[in-house]
Amino acid sequence: MSKALAHSPLRLLTPRNHGHAAWAYTSSFGGGLVDGDHLSLEVDVAPGATAWLSSQGANRVYRSPSGCRSDVSARVGEDALLAWVPDPTACFTGARYSQTLAFQLAPGASLVLADLVTSGRSARGERWAFSHYASTLRVHVGERAIIDERWLLDPSHGTLPERLGRFEAMATLLLVGPALATAREALHARVTSLPVTSRASLIPSSSPLGTHGLLVRAAAVSVEELVRTTRDWLSFLPALLGDDPWARRV
Repeated sequence: MSKALAHSPLRLLTPRNHGHAAWAYTSSFGGGLVDGDHLSLEVDVAPGATAWLSSQGANRVYRSPSGCRSDVSARVGEDALLAWVPDPTACFTGARYSQTLAFQLAPGASLVLADLVTSGRSARGERWAFSHYASTLRVHVGERAIIDERWLLDPSHGTLPERLGRFEAMATLLLVGPALATAREALHARVTSLPVTSRASLIPSSSPLGTHGLLVRAAAVSVEELVRTTRDWLSFLPALLGDDPWARRV
């Protein structure tokens, strides 16, 4: 880690590890985002470097009538690897939240991304009770767009609990770049070989993005199962980082 700077309500934790990668964790001073908060994170991964970015805990979004947002912009140099794997986002009742994830990869760069969103505080009867959730994902390799999409969950388009049914969480996994060629092939084969069963607790899909990337989606009836499954699907990461970022976490 060459340098790190953060201003309230965001702070950055940069723990030492036994590998060659730089690790950084985001955290908020108030335990979550409140009305009017706007986080903006800019990341540069130098050519040939490896970086792991995650979060200290779930991204909790509290009631926010005027909205709050989070923007991540990352540039990944040639032959570098960035793993952006934060904990899930949980929007509580009345939350209005938007995020933008933008990644610019140089030729030969690689990216691992995991983005999970949950129904909120289901144990308190708050299932998909937020007011607005929007997520924009853009990934470019050089001048070429690998993915450019926007998710929108808004009750004005229909009651969210009815639309999302029995599912408590959804995930997006993205693997791009030459360092992940073997991992993409193995993960695609693994996901597509899963049996299709009625009322399954986990429903995944896997879509190759040309020869450069792989996009995996999943919906689950349990947040814990989805987190556990995505970590299992990313079990190749410790070897690329030189250390296991999940070893000290339950």
